[in-house]
Amino acid sequence: MVIETNITKMLGIKVPIVGAPMGPFFTNEMAIGICEAGGLGIVSHTRDPETQLSYKAVTQSLEYVVERTDKPFGFNIRTSRNEAEAPELVTKLPEFIMNNPKLKEQVVYVVTSAGSARTLPQSKSFQKLREVGNIKHFHVAPALWLADKCVAAGVDGLVCTGTEGGGHQSFEKVSTLVLLQQIRQKYPDVPLIACGGFATGESLAAAIAMGAGGIAMGSRFIATNESEFHEKYKGIIPMAKAGDTRLVTGVLGPIRLWKNKYCMSHKLVGSKEELVAKEQGRTAEELKKQRLAYHRVYEGDLENSAVLVGQSIGAIYSVVGIKELIEEMVGDAEINLKKAFDSIK
Repeated sequence: MVIETNITKMLGIKVPIVGAPMGPFFTNEMAIGICEAGGLGIVSHTRDPETQLSYKAVTQSLEYVVERTDKPFGFNIRTSRNEAEAPELVTKLPEFIMNNPKLKEQVVYVVTSAGSARTLPQSKSFQKLREVGNIKHFHVAPALWLADKCVAAGVDGLVCTGTEGGGHQSFEKVSTLVLLQQIRQKYPDVPLIACGGFATGESLAAAIAMGAGGIAMGSRFIATNESEFHEKYKGIIPMAKAGDTRLVTGVLGPIRLWKNKYCMSHKLVGSKEELVAKEQGRTAEELKKQRLAYHRVYEGDLENSAVLVGQSIGAIYSVVGIKELIEEMVGDAEINLKKAFDSIK
């Protein structure tokens, strides 16, 4: 049995599994591993360690990945109003890709997140890339009203991400199970990738059965041999419980983190209006301090850093190779889908 979906056909991949964007962390080796195993790897929106600029870091990552795999892959841009470089990225990255024949052929997917879905489609250079390349634009939608905005912006598909997921979240706190139903009911023809809470073949089968064309995973791919994350970061996942995470307020809004000293010292604002008011009172020094918390993880400091993981860590029991993981997940999904199909009389 082969799991062929609208997402595998659209993106030219063998299995309906996509890497979740995980900036500011580098995910180049992880992306290569996912691609070589038949899925779609993602170059994350990162910053250069020395200059703290994103354009240089992302272009170097794109070049690194395209030289090490001949498979399709994608990249992420955070379009938040707090990302000062977002306007530059949505203009210059499409130009960079168009000027590299290999990238133009292999970069088939861009996922925007944590901001407006309109930012990228309004870029003239991206409009041109869409005309001459194979790239598809998806946007992360953690709530139904945000899915409405994405569809109105003309996206090619949605990443339906529920509150179970690690990293940036919405104030609505809607689970993936409910959100996927809402979006499928309202937009039955829009291609969907489900994200938030996925780590097993059973969860992949469930997403496919509910009408998603694939899943995106973050925490499960962090706990792999190929990922660039610190060994201590990887090591907490197999022993963690689903309740070992908490929603707090991050630089861009609500964010799900592992419960450590840093996480427990932060609160969660209750609304977007409260967040905007908090942003207005934030100094440059405070912003720098928050961003440094994300980079301490690279050094293995798991107490004073922001450790981004989702509730799916409660279903992850080992650190494995990506090829082994994907093969096992697809095999288990096939078994579960076949059982469900055979049970229909």
